[in-house]
Amino acid sequence: MEIKLWEGDIPYVDLLADTPNLMRTFFLDTKEPLPCVVVLPGGAYRGRARHEADPIAEFFNAQGFHAVVVEYRVAPNRFPAALADAQRAVKLLRYHAKEWRVDPERIVVCGFSAGGHLAASSILYADVCDAEERDEVDSMPHLPNGAILCYPVISVDSGFGHVGSGINLFGEQVYEASKGDLCLAKYVTDKTPPVYLWHTSDDAGVNVKNSLVFAEALRDHGIPFELHVFPHGPHGLGLAPNHPDVRQWAPLAADWIRRAIK
Repeated sequence: MEIKLWEGDIPYVDLLADTPNLMRTFFLDTKEPLPCVVVLPGGAYRGRARHEADPIAEFFNAQGFHAVVVEYRVAPNRFPAALADAQRAVKLLRYHAKEWRVDPERIVVCGFSAGGHLAASSILYADVCDAEERDEVDSMPHLPNGAILCYPVISVDSGFGHVGSGINLFGEQVYEASKGDLCLAKYVTDKTPPVYLWHTSDDAGVNVKNSLVFAEALRDHGIPFELHVFPHGPHGLGLAPNHPDVRQWAPLAADWIRRAIK
């Protein structure tokens, strides 16, 4: 089922850019409320990788969780359009929690690569919707209860970060003016929700230091986290069906939800 994120005016809309304005639902038939995983595919903020979308939602369904895939905005849309989409999905799940049989206290974002950047942003940033334009859905809390970050982009600086994602997200002018202050690890606080991270040590697309730096910030603030670094594997593995060691990340993440998000 496809659900519009906004029925009325869309915040940060760019009339010249593609605006999907939807999330696709993978709800289980249940009488009891279940946790829900909000899937955010990767794609360097210029696309949304399909192997990191529906297959992920279907995996979490098989584990007994609801899931949704958010078709968030990408370039030439700019920050904070994608974040507004991700936050809106969380609010919709809480607003319709009773109707959709979603546990509003067990909503977890799961992002890949640049989608991991978006997932991390969603547990770190304040609500980006203008208070004057809020509807009933926007009155709901925007923070997820936890995050699964899969080979995430945490920094978009030129050192160990992913520059392309930064330029696509902010636009070249804003990116150049903001370099040096674009690492999400700086925004972790004592109130950040718990996090599950995984990466491969030789990821040539997004340096494993992104996960390590974020994990260090979580540790410094006393935030519970689980980190798995697998020895080998290229960037963008998704469920990693052809990598027997790496594909453990998904059942381990499902188990983490059961243990850590209560």
